[in-house]
Formats: sequence, C-alpha cells, structure tokens
Amino acid sequence: MSGPVGAIDAPPALADTGHPTAPCVEVSDSREARVGRFRVRRALPRRGRRTVGAWCFADHMGPADVTEDSGLDIGPHPHIGLQTVTWLTDGQVLHRDSLGTEQVIKPGGLNLMTAGGGVSHAEEATGHYRGTLEGIQLWVALPDATRHGPAAFEHHTELPRADLDHGAGAATVLVGEFGGLLGPARHDTPLVGIDLDLRRSATVPLRPGFEYAVVVLEGEVGVHGEPLRPGRSGYLGEGRDEVRLDVREPARAMLLGGEPFPEPILMWWNFVARTRAEIDAAHASWAAGDDRFGRVRSALPPIPTEAPYWQRATGNR
Repeated sequence: MSGPVGAIDAPPALADTGHPTAPCVEVSDSREARVGRFRVRRALPRRGRRTVGAWCFADHMGPADVTEDSGLDIGPHPHIGLQTVTWLTDGQVLHRDSLGTEQVIKPGGLNLMTAGGGVSHAEEATGHYRGTLEGIQLWVALPDATRHGPAAFEHHTELPRADLDHGAGAATVLVGEFGGLLGPARHDTPLVGIDLDLRRSATVPLRPGFEYAVVVLEGEVGVHGEPLRPGRSGYLGEGRDEVRLDVREPARAMLLGGEPFPEPILMWWNFVARTRAEIDAAHASWAAGDDRFGRVRSALPPIPTEAPYWQRATGNR
C-alpha cells in the first residue's frame, strides 16, 4: 500500500498553499492510482494541500479480493523521512521489513514503521487468508529532530476506544490523544489519527490549535452541508473545538489532525525529504543496492524506479 508519490500528487515546489487559521470546509476529490495490483483513492498529498498536521499521505485501498498467494504483491521498496501507518478495515496483509519484522496485519491491529534515515519493506499475501481486503495507509512526515534517526517498527492490538454521543458510534485512537485517551503509537509531532465507526450523527471534539481532515472509507458523512463519501475528503482548517458529522446510515471515516507542520517537505516516490539532494542520495543508494536500506526476506523482487524527474530533465544521472 506504500506510495509511490509523483509530481501529479506533490508538485516540485516546497511550499504549500498555507494552512487556514479559521474553520473551513475544503472538499477535494481523491485521485485514483494503482499500487501493486490494487486501485487506491489518494486523498493526500494533493495539489495545494500537501499536509494535514504531519500527515502527508493517505491511500484508501480496496475493497478487493485476495487469495492465500496473491494479495497486494508489493515487493521490497525503500522509505526515508516518514512513518507508515497501516490500518485495515477488512482482510489480512503480511508486512516484512529490513529490521527482520514479519507481521500479519488484521483489522484492529495498527502497524507503524518509522523509516528515519532509511528502511525497506514489502507487503504480501499471508499464505493463509482468502477474502476481501480493504484499508488505509497513511504517512507521517518526521520532523528534523528525528528524520535522520534509526528505523523502528511497532504493532499495536490494544487501542483505546471511546463512545461518541451516547451510542452514536465509536472512535478508535490510532495515534495521539482523543477524549482523554492516549494511543500507544509513537508520534514525533503533536498529532491525532482516529477511526470513526458512525451509526448516527455525532459531534466530535477537536483541538482548536490543530488542523483536521475527514477521509471517508464507507458510507456518507456530511460536514456543514457538504457530503463526503469514499473518494472525497474534507479539510476543516484550524480553530474548531468540535465538528458535527451528519450520518443517515452507518459510515466509516478517518479523522486526521495535528499542529500545522512547520517544515516545508519535498516528496518523491517513497521518500519524504527537504531537498532534492537528499532524494538523489536515497535513490542512488537504492539503485546501487548498498546497505542503507538493508534487506527484506521476501520472495517478491525489489521494486526499481527511474531517477528523479529533475535528473532526467537535465540529463544528470
């Protein structure tokens, strides 16, 4: 479910269009893309909206059918400068990485991999699960203080869960704090990620200093009269202490928020950096097969890529 990100998603300029300091509702259509053999709806990054807090990538995958031996089929590939957050609503995936991790991800279990200065991983069929697969993968941009640090992996199956409006639904805390409940996953900037299982309309508490977005996975959610459904997301700006989510039938959505990320980022392929030189170096390491990204014990072949487009445009390699 990882990437890749290209210029169509994140233009080469570092600057974003800014972060509204007042509440708003900006509705945008996700871009359909292919990752491995799956169709995904890419809500982030988008032109004009590269980050929400430190969240810089959101791919809603599936639903699609998988077998014991054929699933995402995404071979080993590298990351720098980010965390991958993988959350399934249906099915199972096998995660392998260059730290030696082999972890089956199931609904209710959160995978978080910190790339730091370099890590590689693969996402594969489990060898035993056959059925429907659906979920979302998110990236979190790491701040300067930790983005060159060591790679790490964590998997959490005990996540805090809060009731919404006396039975209107439930909120599962993936990352950060919500309603006095703190999720166990590492986060290096003020951040929150919530899975909302909505049975009827609910008012959800927010932090005024955070900006937020709603990404709908199932059903329809209304925000200030704007209907959001799979393939449409709503950016809410800053300055709210709550938001009303209107629901006519059961729906599932992700609420992503955080303090506006203070550092301009540059995204290309599976890398989050600050300069083209950093990406050039990461690409060169992956192409050379040196030790920076380690090795993944996977039967799938490593994923190659061309040089960054700015190298091809100038003839420099």
